[in-house]
Amino acid sequence: MNTLKVGDAAPSYLGTDQDGNTHQLSDYTGKKLVVFFYPKANTPGCTAEACDLRDHYSEFTAQNYAILGVSADSAKAQSSFKNKFEFPYPLIADESKEIIQAFGVWGPKKFMGKEYDGIHRTTFIINEQGMIEKVISDVKTKAHANQILG
Repeated sequence: MNTLKVGDAAPSYLGTDQDGNTHQLSDYTGKKLVVFFYPKANTPGCTAEACDLRDHYSEFTAQNYAILGVSADSAKAQSSFKNKFEFPYPLIADESKEIIQAFGVWGPKKFMGKEYDGIHRTTFIINEQGMIEKVISDVKTKAHANQILG
Protein backbone atom coordinates (compact mmCIF):
# COMPACT_ATOMS: atom_id res chain seq x y z
CA MET A 1 0.00 0.00 0.00
CA ASN A 2 1.59 3.26 -1.16
CA THR A 3 -0.57 6.01 0.37
CA LEU A 4 -0.30 9.58 -0.92
CA LYS A 5 1.46 11.88 1.53
CA VAL A 6 1.46 15.57 2.42
CA GLY A 7 3.06 17.49 -0.46
CA ASP A 8 2.06 14.95 -3.15
CA ALA A 9 -0.08 16.07 -6.09
CA ALA A 10 -3.61 14.69 -5.94
CA PRO A 11 -4.81 12.53 -8.85
CA SER A 12 -6.54 14.60 -11.53
CA TYR A 13 -9.45 12.16 -11.98
CA LEU A 14 -11.58 11.73 -8.85
CA GLY A 15 -14.25 9.35 -10.14
CA THR A 16 -17.93 9.09 -11.01
CA ASP A 17 -20.60 9.81 -8.41
CA GLN A 18 -23.92 8.20 -7.53
CA ASP A 19 -25.66 10.06 -10.40
CA GLY A 20 -23.06 9.29 -13.08
CA ASN A 21 -21.38 12.73 -12.91
CA THR A 22 -17.60 12.70 -13.29
CA HIS A 23 -15.41 14.61 -10.87
CA GLN A 24 -12.02 16.01 -11.85
CA LEU A 25 -9.60 17.76 -9.52
CA SER A 26 -9.87 20.80 -11.81
CA ASP A 27 -13.59 21.06 -10.90
CA TYR A 28 -12.45 22.13 -7.43
CA THR A 29 -9.77 24.69 -8.33
CA GLY A 30 -9.85 27.53 -5.81
CA LYS A 31 -11.43 25.37 -3.09
CA LYS A 32 -10.05 23.07 -0.46
CA LEU A 33 -11.28 19.54 -1.06
CA VAL A 34 -11.97 16.86 1.53
CA VAL A 35 -11.80 13.39 -0.02
CA PHE A 36 -12.82 10.77 2.52
CA PHE A 37 -12.49 7.06 1.81
CA TYR A 38 -14.76 4.69 3.69
CA PRO A 39 -15.07 0.89 3.58
CA LYS A 40 -18.78 0.37 2.91
CA ALA A 41 -21.97 2.43 2.60
CA ASN A 42 -24.66 1.97 5.25
CA THR A 43 -22.38 0.37 7.85
CA PRO A 44 -22.29 1.88 11.37
CA GLY A 45 -18.83 3.50 11.28
CA CYS A 46 -19.18 4.80 7.72
CA THR A 47 -22.63 6.19 8.47
CA ALA A 48 -21.37 7.95 11.63
CA GLU A 49 -18.47 9.49 9.70
CA ALA A 50 -20.55 10.64 6.72
CA CYS A 51 -23.31 12.02 8.97
CA ASP A 52 -20.77 13.96 11.07
CA LEU A 53 -19.48 15.62 7.89
CA ARG A 54 -23.09 16.28 6.79
CA ASP A 55 -23.96 17.85 10.15
CA HIS A 56 -21.01 20.27 9.83
CA TYR A 57 -21.42 20.89 6.10
CA SER A 58 -22.23 24.61 6.52
CA GLU A 59 -18.97 25.06 8.45
CA PHE A 60 -17.07 23.40 5.60
CA THR A 61 -18.68 25.56 2.91
CA ALA A 62 -18.14 28.70 5.00
CA GLN A 63 -14.41 27.88 5.01
CA ASN A 64 -14.34 27.22 1.22
CA TYR A 65 -14.26 23.40 1.41
CA ALA A 66 -15.93 20.91 -0.90
CA ILE A 67 -16.42 17.27 0.17
CA LEU A 68 -16.31 13.99 -1.77
CA GLY A 69 -16.91 10.56 -0.25
CA VAL A 70 -15.38 7.50 -1.94
CA SER A 71 -15.96 3.76 -1.54
CA ALA A 72 -16.01 0.69 -3.79
CA ASP A 73 -19.81 0.51 -3.57
CA SER A 74 -21.95 0.60 -6.71
CA ALA A 75 -23.58 3.83 -7.89
CA LYS A 76 -26.93 2.37 -6.80
CA ALA A 77 -25.64 1.68 -3.26
CA GLN A 78 -24.07 5.16 -3.09
CA SER A 79 -27.31 6.76 -4.28
CA SER A 80 -29.32 4.87 -1.67
CA PHE A 81 -26.83 5.85 1.08
CA LYS A 82 -26.82 9.53 -0.01
CA ASN A 83 -30.61 9.74 -0.20
CA LYS A 84 -31.25 7.86 3.05
CA PHE A 85 -29.07 10.23 5.07
CA GLU A 86 -29.52 13.35 2.88
CA PHE A 87 -25.83 13.97 2.28
CA PRO A 88 -25.26 17.36 0.60
CA TYR A 89 -22.07 16.15 -1.12
CA PRO A 90 -21.39 13.57 -3.86
CA LEU A 91 -20.38 9.97 -3.18
CA ILE A 92 -17.97 8.40 -5.67
CA ALA A 93 -18.77 4.82 -6.73
CA ASP A 94 -15.31 3.35 -7.35
CA GLU A 95 -16.14 -0.29 -8.06
CA SER A 96 -12.96 -0.69 -10.15
CA LYS A 97 -10.93 0.71 -7.20
CA GLU A 98 -9.05 3.00 -9.63
CA ILE A 99 -9.31 6.06 -7.34
CA ILE A 100 -8.92 4.00 -4.15
CA GLN A 101 -5.64 2.59 -5.48
CA ALA A 102 -4.48 5.95 -6.88
CA PHE A 103 -4.72 7.41 -3.36
CA GLY A 104 -3.12 4.26 -1.91
CA VAL A 105 -5.84 3.30 0.58
CA TRP A 106 -6.44 -0.31 -0.56
CA GLY A 107 -4.50 -2.98 1.29
CA PRO A 108 -4.36 -5.67 3.96
CA LYS A 109 -6.64 -5.26 6.96
CA LYS A 110 -7.46 -7.37 9.98
CA PHE A 111 -10.87 -7.86 11.56
CA MET A 112 -11.62 -10.36 14.33
CA GLY A 113 -8.33 -12.15 13.62
CA LYS A 114 -9.07 -12.53 9.91
CA GLU A 115 -6.87 -10.87 7.27
CA TYR A 116 -8.31 -9.53 4.03
CA ASP A 117 -7.79 -6.70 1.54
CA GLY A 118 -10.00 -3.64 1.87
CA ILE A 119 -10.27 0.13 2.03
CA HIS A 120 -8.39 1.83 4.84
CA ARG A 121 -10.58 4.61 6.26
CA THR A 122 -8.50 7.66 5.32
CA THR A 123 -9.21 11.32 4.59
CA PHE A 124 -7.17 13.61 2.37
CA ILE A 125 -7.33 17.40 2.46
CA ILE A 126 -6.33 18.81 -0.92
CA ASN A 127 -5.43 22.50 -1.12
CA GLU A 128 -6.53 25.02 -3.74
CA GLN A 129 -3.51 24.13 -5.91
CA GLY A 130 -4.30 20.39 -5.99
CA MET A 131 -1.66 19.30 -3.49
CA ILE A 132 -2.23 17.00 -0.51
CA GLU A 133 -2.21 19.28 2.54
CA LYS A 134 -3.21 16.82 5.25
CA VAL A 135 -3.77 13.05 5.58
CA ILE A 136 -5.93 11.68 8.40
CA SER A 137 -5.53 7.94 8.85
CA ASP A 138 -6.76 7.73 12.45
CA VAL A 139 -10.32 8.80 11.63
CA LYS A 140 -12.66 9.44 14.56
CA THR A 141 -15.97 8.60 12.87
CA LYS A 142 -18.18 10.57 15.29
CA ALA A 143 -15.90 13.62 15.42
CA HIS A 144 -14.33 13.67 11.97
CA ALA A 145 -15.39 17.21 11.05
CA ASN A 146 -13.47 18.48 14.08
CA GLN A 147 -10.38 16.52 12.97
CA ILE A 148 -10.51 18.39 9.67
CA LEU A 149 -11.68 21.85 10.74
CA GLY A 150 -10.22 21.90 14.26
